[in-house]
Amino acid sequence: PFLFSKHHLQTREIAVNGPLHPRPLVALLDGRDCTVEMPILKDLATVAFCDAQSTQEIHEKVLNEAVGAMMYHNITLTREDLEKFKSLRIIVRIGSGFDNIDIKAAGELGIAVCNIPSAAVEETADSTICHILNLYRRNTWLYQALREGTRVNSVEQIREVASGAARMRGETLGLIGFGRVGQAVAVRAKVFGFSIIFYDPYLQDGIERSLGVQRVYTLQDLLYQSDCVSLHCNLNEHNHHLINDFTIKQMRQGAFLVNTARGGLVDEKSLAQALKEGRIRGAALDVHEVEPFIFAQGSLKDAPNLICTPHTAWYSEQASLEMREAAATEVRRAVTGRIPDTLRNCVNKEFIVGSAQWPTMEQPVTNAELNGAAYRRDIYSPVGNKAALHYCPVIILGITACKTHNMATLGSHPKIRKRTLVWHI
Repeated sequence: PFLFSKHHLQTREIAVNGPLHPRPLVALLDGRDCTVEMPILKDLATVAFCDAQSTQEIHEKVLNEAVGAMMYHNITLTREDLEKFKSLRIIVRIGSGFDNIDIKAAGELGIAVCNIPSAAVEETADSTICHILNLYRRNTWLYQALREGTRVNSVEQIREVASGAARMRGETLGLIGFGRVGQAVAVRAKVFGFSIIFYDPYLQDGIERSLGVQRVYTLQDLLYQSDCVSLHCNLNEHNHHLINDFTIKQMRQGAFLVNTARGGLVDEKSLAQALKEGRIRGAALDVHEVEPFIFAQGSLKDAPNLICTPHTAWYSEQASLEMREAAATEVRRAVTGRIPDTLRNCVNKEFIVGSAQWPTMEQPVTNAELNGAAYRRDIYSPVGNKAALHYCPVIILGITACKTHNMATLGSHPKIRKRTLVWHI
């Protein structure tokens, strides 16, 4: 993969993987590592990475020519941003949430938006349970007390340092949103003796009977009945600041709050005030209104009984690998098929205008050194579930150590045609 970034062009040469061929350009917008995606796409597309934080940092060639894009949650695409892409037909969000993309505007511009809804379900559910256990058993605060030199030599000192620890069995856990993650949390929480209730206005009746949980039909009922509230819904225009001063007052006095879904669901200013007043006994947040989250900034900096993690509830090496493979495979479906019919997880199908089909591109016959047939090192690594079938190169095709070529490998692009291209390991 090669770098396309206005920001980086100011300080470094363009790294490329050989001459560009007349075939689709696919870009990773907000990352640098394409070693998982490349083996899946290399035979039919040219893959670039931008490592951008906004569309202002994306190179003009990507804006003009990229037909596919993959992205994490670090970049936001509004209608204005999407209009800058002249050839884009598919965006794949490497993750489940897509609130950082204007999916309606994308559809009206003929751009399909897809997500990967199932790859990190287990990890997110496990992280949610970890936060709940931490709030009830206060392990983080006990560890911090010992690190600060607190001595626990008597029952009275135990009572003081472990103040607030509570029994979980018999408590009511209320889940707002009961999709894949919510259901996985319910199964885990029942093992610890929680009674499970959930509120989900979009879910059809019946799932509660199969899982042995109770459904409530208003948010107010869930807040009133729950000892611990955990959020597991997408963020949209209807539920921004779902947890605010008004809804917090409807919660049980001294309830816990957990959010591993989306930061915009919680009004952090109202939460901070509720924690200081003791209306909420403790909160655990993996997602925040402003990310990356910095404790020293914002309204939560002085809030007590608060656990924060940096949007990592979804992460494991296995989940990351599966999500990246699935994203690249979805792009491959788009390039070789018809949009949106061949896509597996298109979230804006109702808004898409028109459709497109790109024929499979044959690999041009080019000098072996230039098209990537020559390898500097023979290093191979299995990629995901395909390991049993074949191995894929870790060193990306066409990367040769310490060679420079004064070639116009970027076609007729006027701004960078004469630039020396440096090939990197």
